[in-house]
Amino acid sequence: MIELDDFKPTDFQQLIEWIDSEDFLVQWGGLGFSYPLDNEQLKTYIENTNHKSARDFIFAVRLKETGDTVGHISLRHIDQENKSARIAKVLVGNQHSRGQGIGQQMIHDVLRIAFDHFQLHRVSLGVFDFNTPAIACYEKAGFTKEGLLRDCRKRGSDYWSLWEMSILENEWRDNKSHLYEDYL
Repeated sequence: MIELDDFKPTDFQQLIEWIDSEDFLVQWGGLGFSYPLDNEQLKTYIENTNHKSARDFIFAVRLKETGDTVGHISLRHIDQENKSARIAKVLVGNQHSRGQGIGQQMIHDVLRIAFDHFQLHRVSLGVFDFNTPAIACYEKAGFTKEGLLRDCRKRGSDYWSLWEMSILENEWRDNKSHLYEDYL
């Protein structure tokens, strides 16, 4: 259904179009970006990524059948000493592609890279507590909620809370056969 491909400058414009508000940028990109997203920020974002000794791998998500870009995901902060990494910047950007299992396959493919290729032990992520579709996707993939960072991000007069979640290698291996049988 999908394939992960290196995120390149030719993918910048599509991502910029998907990030259509400051709140959405904060959800997707965190503190390292400012609205509106632009080419210069994305050039900085991809520096020193996607090469053999990189600690960060950034992917465009493409449909295998058409090559159309439908999403974005990254595996960051790869720490070989502690055998850990973090999934970040997860986005099924194409509205017509949501609800079709693409998010699940993106997570599966990134976890396969983390656990099979990099032989990591632990992968974590953060998700705002109001993003219930993403939380459901991560839980279905086998992630466990570790703790809630209450009111950790100020947005105007509101505060957003963030769930920290993780999955361990043995949990992924035990669950991957039945969770991802449609994609294998």
